[in-house]
Amino acid sequence: MKTIRVGLISDTHGLLRAEAERELHGSDYIVHAGDICDPAILEALERIAPLTAVRGNNDRGPWAERLPQTSTLRVGSVQILAIHDLGTLSIDPRTTGVQVVVAGHSHRPLIETRDGVLFVNPGSAGPRRFRLPVSVAHLQVQGSQVRAEWRELTAI
Repeated sequence: MKTIRVGLISDTHGLLRAEAERELHGSDYIVHAGDICDPAILEALERIAPLTAVRGNNDRGPWAERLPQTSTLRVGSVQILAIHDLGTLSIDPRTTGVQVVVAGHSHRPLIETRDGVLFVNPGSAGPRRFRLPVSVAHLQVQGSQVRAEWRELTAI
């Protein structure tokens, strides 16, 4: 059974680092969990792989208004929900068939399973904020099995 790779990125805030692009190359899909702040970032990511993106609290303007607050993506038999801020999650992922929730907003990388649902925050791939790492993450999906890992980027 083929392993499907999903690149996860969030909180670029107008900066798509070359290192983030390199980390996402080879992805079968990409999910951007909001705070994009520049539509050119979406265009660049779409050149790498099919893209699912949601609007973050800092995404403004006509281009951003076309982005949904949440979006779902089915990869293999795994349902992935993308949202920017977990604090605005209004559904119970477990009861709606969602196996993975990808969120941004906090800029803190997180991989955690709660009640059988995998929650992943790829962290912030944009400008460094405080002492938080600059990072992206990946999902490896094989049938109904999924695992996540995050990678810290070298940031200046």
